[in-house]
Order: sequence, then C-alpha cells, then structure tokens
Amino acid sequence: MKFYRTHVLVAKDSRGIAAGAENIEKLLIGEIKRHHLDGEVAVVPTGDLGFAGDGVSIAVYPDGIVYAPVTAADVPAIVGEHLLKGKVLKKLAVSVRRAHTGIGATRSEKIIGIQKKILLKNVGTINPENIEEYIATDGYSALGKALSGMKSGEVIAAVKSSELRGRGGAGYPTGMKWESAAVEQDAEKYIICNADEGEPGTFKDREILEGDPHLVLEGIILAGYAIGAHTGYIYVRGEYGLSIRRLQKAIDAAAAYGLLGKNILGSGFGFDIEIKKGAGAYICGEESALIESIEGKRGEPRKKPPYPTKAGLWGKPTVINNVETLANVPAIIENGADWYKSIGVPGSRGTKLFSLMGDINWKGVIEIPFGTRLSNIITEIGGGVKGGRKLKGVILGGVSGFLIRPEETDVSVDFDSLARIEAGPGSGSIIVLDETRSIVDIIRNIIYFFRHESCGKCTPCRVGVEQMYSILDYIYGCEGIAGDAETLEDIGRNMALTSFCPLGQTAPNIMMQSLKKYRDEWQEYIARKK
Repeated sequence: MKFYRTHVLVAKDSRGIAAGAENIEKLLIGEIKRHHLDGEVAVVPTGDLGFAGDGVSIAVYPDGIVYAPVTAADVPAIVGEHLLKGKVLKKLAVSVRRAHTGIGATRSEKIIGIQKKILLKNVGTINPENIEEYIATDGYSALGKALSGMKSGEVIAAVKSSELRGRGGAGYPTGMKWESAAVEQDAEKYIICNADEGEPGTFKDREILEGDPHLVLEGIILAGYAIGAHTGYIYVRGEYGLSIRRLQKAIDAAAAYGLLGKNILGSGFGFDIEIKKGAGAYICGEESALIESIEGKRGEPRKKPPYPTKAGLWGKPTVINNVETLANVPAIIENGADWYKSIGVPGSRGTKLFSLMGDINWKGVIEIPFGTRLSNIITEIGGGVKGGRKLKGVILGGVSGFLIRPEETDVSVDFDSLARIEAGPGSGSIIVLDETRSIVDIIRNIIYFFRHESCGKCTPCRVGVEQMYSILDYIYGCEGIAGDAETLEDIGRNMALTSFCPLGQTAPNIMMQSLKKYRDEWQEYIARKK
C-alpha cells in the first residue's frame, strides 16, 4: 500500500458530479502531475462534504481545510499555493477544525455546528468505493462483535433497548419488528432495505448510499443475523444510478473479503445481498407494494394483515426497514444501547437525517440529534430565509407530511413534540417557504404529483386526487366558486378515512392543513376572477 503525505478529497456525490466534480478531479490530477507531486499527493473521490451549496467542494487532509465552492479557475492556485507551498487560500477555505468550535466561524462553518454525525461520520471523509477505508474506520467491527460474541436474540435485545424507531415515516420500534419476524418458525426469511425514496424533496438516504454504502450493508447483515434470514434485497429507485453502482461495488468487495456469502468470519452464518431496481413508482415506497414489485408484479399495496413479518416476500417472514434505520444498527451494536439512548430525547433516541431545501440560504442533508428545535435548523444550519424575506411556512416530512406555520417552528424535532402540533418527521424532508410563495400554487403542484402517482387500486385515492386536482385547476384559472374549499376538505377527509393504503390516506395532508392554517389566502384566491 502506498502512503501519501496529502490527500485531496473531491465530493463526487450526485450533487457534486452535477456541479462539475469530475472535471475538477481531472484538473487536480493534471496540475498535481505538472508540479511533480503525484508521488506525494493523492486525489480521492468521496461523498458530500456539506459545504458546496450548488458548487464543487474539496478537502485537503491532514490539513483539515475545505475549499468550496471550487471552480476550474481555482485549481492551479490550490495546487500551486497550498499543495506545493503550504499556503492556504483563505478566501476560498473553510476550516473544518474551526467549525467544531464555532469561534469566529463563518456561515459555511456553522452549518455543522449543531449537527451530530453518526450516520454521516464517514461521508466526505472516506472513499465510498474502497472497503479498506470503511474497515479502517471500524467498519464491520459491529458485525464481527455480533457474530463472535452475541446470540441473535441478544442483537434484537440491544436494538429494542436502544429504542430505535423506524426512520421511514411511521416510527415503529425497530426491535419489535425484528422480534416479530424472529419468532416465526420458517427456514426461509428475508431482509429488505427500502431505498426507494420517492418522496419529493427527500434525498437523505441517497447521501448514505453514495457516501458510505458499506454502512448500509453492515446494517442489513446484522438484521439478517438477528431474525435468522440468509438473503437480503436492496430495493433502489432506478433514478439513483450512482447509488446502485456504488452499492454493487460494495457488495462485490464485501463478498471478496468474506463478509458476505457462506460462513461469514468463520461464524457459520451465511448471508447474501442482491439489488433490485425500481421503475420510479411512488407507490413502491409502501412496503407491501415494494414486495409486489420485487416479485415481478404490478406495484400495488396488499391488504394487511398478514403483515410482512409473518407473510412477506414470497409468503415468507420479511423485515423491511429503510436505509436510515438500518444504518443506525452498526453503531448501536458497537457502542451499546445505553450510548445510543444518551443521544436525543425520551421517545426519540439517536439522530435524524433531513433533506433541507427550499427558500433558504443553505441546502443539503443534515444530521441532527432528536430534540433540536426546528427554528434552530432554519436559522443556524440553513442560515435563515433566502434574500432576507419573511418565513411563510415549512413543509415537514415530505409532500405527504405536514405544513407548519412560522409561529409553530419553535418546536423540538422529535416524535412526541411534533405530534402535539399534528406533525412528524415523516420521510425526512424540510422545505422552507418564503413570503412570496402562494400556498394554493404549492398545493396544486403537490396534488398533481399524487394524481400522477396514484396506483389506481382503490376508488377513494384514484378518483379523489383527480377531483381535487380538477377543482384546484379551476381555482388556479380564476374560475373558483364559493364552497370549493369545503368540497376539497370533504374529499380529503374521505380519502384519509377510506383509502386502501397509507399513501392514499396521507395524500391530502398538506392540502387539509393549508385549508385550516391559511384559510384567508384560499378564500382570496378563490374569489379572484382575473
């Protein structure tokens, strides 16, 4: 193995690549060779560094300096001044070390000030396509600990004791789900990692898949050992091309290292993982529709009970967890349930990933401990509303989630506190809206999405979204009539009560809350005739 005095990490996640990271990487390699530094400086791809905004970011180690956003014109100076002469380009630099202290930190440095990195600790620091770098950060040590010294029931007990709740939206206790599958007396069981992530405004799972895929694999294998399964599937939406490529490389590398396949680490336990690519259907984020899709059927939800833990994939006991949930498991096994419970608040332990976006100064994926106030996320991490405008509202938990008014944002982000204002973490999305946004326009866009994505299995959802969009179209075209708001509420209530699956039941959520919290704006919009 060759050792280098300096490593330059280039953020080559989807966002970075779209901003030109591959070109920056190529230019860096060329400049480093031109200065005859290629024997001393290595250029390494990594995940999102969290600083670039819409640009490319790079990190220089061991100096602990991040440059962001980097353009092609900056590369010669970075190489010629910093890498060759040791002179930091202060105007472009973001000091990672100062960011942790908050003393004299710039806006970019404060982005990570109130975050706590557990799931994202490797993202932006390791090469996600190199299994040795994951292992060097104690990767797969939790798996080794479990297989060498813990019974499967002890793994479940640790997850139950940690109070880990599912991060897919419902918040169901993970240990209880695993236990219900483990007690089933069936030789064939399955683990499914739900990486469909089809909720608009949500891309936090993608951050792990692209930046630390082995973390997900380790969580899946641990789940398999816990319930007695020997096969796992990762259901990824087909649009996540980079995630799929890196996951497959990780699976191949883990198998080559004896961490997948038969007799893992000499324990006698065998496990294999296969990727299943989805075709972009929103409904397949629902666990039973996802199962139907894997089985080669039309993606439509099943009637429950029986629940997947009793009769899931091909009628066998199946545990389905989303990416973020499974990514928590290695840290729990490695550090213990008490350590995990020390983070967050009662009823909401650990950290939560959110995709922060909208009319805000900084956008990206964040990891905050449960109990952080929503107002602090907006002002401290996000830097406040863009352009100095006033906050109009926040869509929390995706477009099937919840609408929060400005006066409600001083709330602790945890399951219980959010429930008191009729909200929840949902899919892990925070969309900030400024005062220039029209609530009616936003709702029309959201209902259009559900109209397009309804699987059509049940009448309340299939017909309900069509009727809602039709009324909204009339209102948008200045043809609204008195009683339209009440009609929309009536349709929404019926959908929530009678739709076959949770996706149809939650499709009217944001619209219903907007009719309650922004009633005056609705009435003004309906009354206008031009």
